Amino acid sequence: MTVLFRPRPSVVRRDSGLYGYERALARRGLAPIAGVDEAGRGACAGPLVVAAVVLRAEIDGLADSKLLTPARREALYDRILATARAVKVVVITPQEIDTRGLHKCNIAGMRRAVAGLGCDLGYVLIDGFRVPGLPAPSLAVWKGDQVSACVAAASVVAKVTRDRMMTSLHDRHPQYGFAEHKGYATASHRRALAAYGPSPHHRFSFVTVNSVVRSVPEAEIGENELGAGVV
Repeated sequence: MTVLFRPRPSVVRRDSGLYGYERALARRGLAPIAGVDEAGRGACAGPLVVAAVVLRAEIDGLADSKLLTPARREALYDRILATARAVKVVVITPQEIDTRGLHKCNIAGMRRAVAGLGCDLGYVLIDGFRVPGLPAPSLAVWKGDQVSACVAAASVVAKVTRDRMMTSLHDRHPQYGFAEHKGYATASHRRALAAYGPSPHHRFSFVTVNSVVRSVPEAEIGENELGAGVV
């Protein structure tokens, strides 16, 4: 069963640092523990990327990906992939988001990521979302990427993976500035949408994009180049 869980000092904070959840669960015989997080939920362009990570050992300097510099995220990404027991990344295209809805895609992506780890799990820690149907007991942890090491690791993997994809899209569609804003609805991104209309990589179900779709001929939108699937 999945329950929303907020940190309780009597359970977690007696262990200092980011590994309190993992240590508390391990003491109860609930290892290995997977952390799950996503990147790109609030963007109006680009994929939603979900990552699940099972750490093998503690990693110095690990933190919520949003609190790290790009260089530090890249270094931690390499370290996580080199040392983790298991890592799985799921990429959900804008087209799937438009068809199924963002929240359903997020939940499905988290299930797919956990199932793809390929190891028996004792517990799953999820950043904020209740995800039924997982193969192990789970907790939706409030601000999990700031208080749980395995969730923070998942946030780094998801963020770096998605940022690299958005930079690649920028090389093909530089007029939108994807490398700068990563698909989020910044002022510069809104101006580009107004000037050029949406690309195949925009989420047409999002208000920011939908507001300009009707003024753009379908032939100018073209075919999707991003591709679907799981990596």
